[in-house]
Amino acid sequence: MSIRLDGVGLAHANGFVALQDINLHIADGERVAIIGSSGAGKTSLLRLLGTSLTPSAGSLALLGSQPAQLRGRALRRLRSRIGLIHQSPPLPPRQRVITAVLAGRLGQWSLPRALLSLCYPLDIPGARAALTPLDLQDKLFARCDQLSGGQLQRVGIARVLYQKAELLLADEPVSAMDPVLAEHILALLCQLASQRGSTLVASLHAVDLALRHFPRVIGLRQGQLLFDKPAAEVSEQDLHQLYANQSLGTPPAEAPTMDADSHGNSAIPRCF
Repeated sequence: MSIRLDGVGLAHANGFVALQDINLHIADGERVAIIGSSGAGKTSLLRLLGTSLTPSAGSLALLGSQPAQLRGRALRRLRSRIGLIHQSPPLPPRQRVITAVLAGRLGQWSLPRALLSLCYPLDIPGARAALTPLDLQDKLFARCDQLSGGQLQRVGIARVLYQKAELLLADEPVSAMDPVLAEHILALLCQLASQRGSTLVASLHAVDLALRHFPRVIGLRQGQLLFDKPAAEVSEQDLHQLYANQSLGTPPAEAPTMDADSHGNSAIPRCF
């Protein structure tokens, strides 16, 4: 079992309850999409799975370990098995793309090798191989501040592919890409995860992308699981309940494009 959450809750320091009573089991090699409106708790859930947050209640197990019980080297070893794909990858502007990609294995290398890699790329062919399926091989020695937002997202994906993580966590991995590229990158990410036997969990605003590319879809609303179903069984009623009362005004920057329902009372994120 890659992921097991039993009665997990998360309250932030300011008292805001981000997640409530989450029960979720994800087997090795599964591909799961998390959908829901902005503020539903998708990013908080992924941060829990990435071990950057600790549950306020319940128990969390990842890849056969309980992160809350690990310290030092044992926790670093677990984190080296988890790949994080960020909506806005934390890449230093002046860093070279090749260095950013090779950083995917810093947690797996000895300290001398990791430090040397930051100064002099040790695996140029490996970095190029990770960038090639993302059509970025020509940016190998470019600086990150020379890339567009969509290209930076793809560099972040290449870094995780180079890492060869057992658990892939993707927070809006294609939000800065045009629809055609988003389709291609998600299909590629799912294909590579399937080939490697990696577990993939991705949060997505675009419902269409989630239903097309992921066999299992989880609906998260106000920090609670509303549904957990095979994609083929997610109904229009499920989606309207998930996004009920969502404002039809101008969405925030991170929000999806909206389709109003026939009554104009709710909206379901779509990807066109």
